[in-house]
Amino acid sequence: MSIAESAPANSARILVFAGGLAGAAGVALSAASAHLGGAFVGTAASFLIMHAPVFLAVGLAGASRILRIGSLVLLVGLVLFCGDLLARDFVGSRLFPMSAPIGGTLLIAGWLVIAASALVRQRTWARTLPHQISQI
Repeated sequence: MSIAESAPANSARILVFAGGLAGAAGVALSAASAHLGGAFVGTAASFLIMHAPVFLAVGLAGASRILRIGSLVLLVGLVLFCGDLLARDFVGSRLFPMSAPIGGTLLIAGWLVIAASALVRQRTWARTLPHQISQI
């Protein structure tokens, strides 16, 4: 198996893992928000819960490269955005300057890449086979 063949499998595993963690963290933070409060915990919990199914779906569906890239951008944005909100409530300081705005921008960008993936025509083995045979 080449590196190119293993890349989709690795990113799929990462996305399914991230989906599971985001879902679990979202539920745990929802409970923490209900019992402990915190101005930003509930927002972070909502973001985690709403994005968890995206990672699971893309990871399990064997999606296109563009869709996987969009999902990974979404994941980085989610970590930065939620990480900053949670750091504010639990640590009392920001993750780093501009981490929430950068994370939010990456979330928007990730969703736009996911949307754009629907507009890109995917190469399939059946469409590229005649071209590959003609090169022999």
